[in-house]
Amino acid sequence: MSRGAQHSTRQLTDQQLAQQNQLLSQANQQGVQDRSLLLPAIQGFLNSPGYTPAEQSAITQQSMGAANTAFDALRERAANRLAATNDTAGAPELTAQLGREQAQALANQAQQNQIAFANQRLKDQLAGLNALGQTYGIDTNLLGRAMGIAPELLGVRERASTGSSGGGLGGFFGLGSGIASLFG
Repeated sequence: MSRGAQHSTRQLTDQQLAQQNQLLSQANQQGVQDRSLLLPAIQGFLNSPGYTPAEQSAITQQSMGAANTAFDALRERAANRLAATNDTAGAPELTAQLGREQAQALANQAQQNQIAFANQRLKDQLAGLNALGQTYGIDTNLLGRAMGIAPELLGVRERASTGSSGGGLGGFFGLGSGIASLFG
């Protein structure tokens, strides 16, 4: 190969390398800009309190209202039965039984609500960790441990994002059918 051919090959190689470096630099700058736009959203997930106080209040009112409605219906049924039979002998015991069952149902619902609120916060944090891992290539297991999230939870993101709090109003209707048997 002649000296002129070597020089020409070297120039072409240098030009191609310069173009590749320029493209890589542009891609890197775009990536930095994209990550800077995503960072506030990711931080929002990581520092999320879960549901807002207004959302928590609405959830609590709706779930407790549903429970109270079920027991109001049972009390009305008991009053109708009492009026139809004119037998007041078991009324105080029945009223006390309904009160105990309602208190237990409301306590269970309050507990389920608190679990749902905590699960939402954890779900948001896991989403933030996942976003960090995808955006920056961060080891989310290590970061999760630093945040105090149990390692077992880090691998179940899909389950956390589609999870259910379980129970719900089904527990109320189970109690209601048990109480309804007192009337029949």
